Amino acid sequence: MIGIKSIASYVPAAGVDNYAQGAKFGKDEDFILGKIGSAFLPRKSDEQETSDLCVEAANALFAANPTLSREAIDAVIVVTQNGDAEGLPHTAAIVQDKLGLPTHVAAFDISLGCSGYVYGIYAMKGFMEATGLKNGLLITADPYSKIVDPEDRNTTMLFGDAATATWMGEDPVWALGKSAFGTDGSGAAHLKVTDGVFFMNGRQVFNFALLKVPAHLHELLEQSQLSADDIDAFCIHQGSAAIVDAVARRFEDKPEKFVKDMVETGNTVSSSIPLLLEKHALDTTWKRVAVSGFGVGLSWGSAILHRP
Repeated sequence: MIGIKSIASYVPAAGVDNYAQGAKFGKDEDFILGKIGSAFLPRKSDEQETSDLCVEAANALFAANPTLSREAIDAVIVVTQNGDAEGLPHTAAIVQDKLGLPTHVAAFDISLGCSGYVYGIYAMKGFMEATGLKNGLLITADPYSKIVDPEDRNTTMLFGDAATATWMGEDPVWALGKSAFGTDGSGAAHLKVTDGVFFMNGRQVFNFALLKVPAHLHELLEQSQLSADDIDAFCIHQGSAAIVDAVARRFEDKPEKFVKDMVETGNTVSSSIPLLLEKHALDTTWKRVAVSGFGVGLSWGSAILHRP
């Protein structure tokens, strides 16, 4: 059974004071913490590329798991929509080389943002089980600092840079249970890049999350023959404090179970869910966790993770 064995991350130490950004746009502390949810936004250096963030996270994973050797890695999937340079070649190939992984490794990218981690763990599980592979690295890195306009108050106060690396293999700490996915390409224009600059229709994205995510979680629980009482925590994409709070209230059953932790990271896109799992779920006595990612596409994916 292929599942999640360990998670590590890399969050740049340098970054942006969101209070200073807020003052620039006439936003006070209540707005910064209550609506945005982030006092500090980590930023990669100008010299760092997306692959460098991936390598930092993967090296942290190897350091935390000395029994895992680089030679044992069979597959690398990088979830990103902000790859190196102009996106060709695929970032996973660059990461394979920089990490010194063997050349028998299968390496490819998944072009997804905020829903990408949920898609990624199931893509890796299916790929590994279909081909008989033993150890996979699922890496997330979406440094939006490469595409966000610092003068756009709708986006520049939201996004932080980070990367995560998830070791997937047999005898997992967290097994992958039932999942559900969806796509509505009619909303593609609400989150897009034009001429290298990111645009987000915040109101439409907020409404999408509020309508889709609680209903999707309820459907998943019903399909799993579970109730909210059976779930120890809901780790959903940390789009903003306002989105997490609104989804929790709309879910109604157990709003206090929704984890919110973005004060020092911001919205890290595909890395937000694994950051939550690393910090809040890996070393706990929790038995079941629900995860849900949603955003660019528009796309969404939800799943139940459980202790085997």
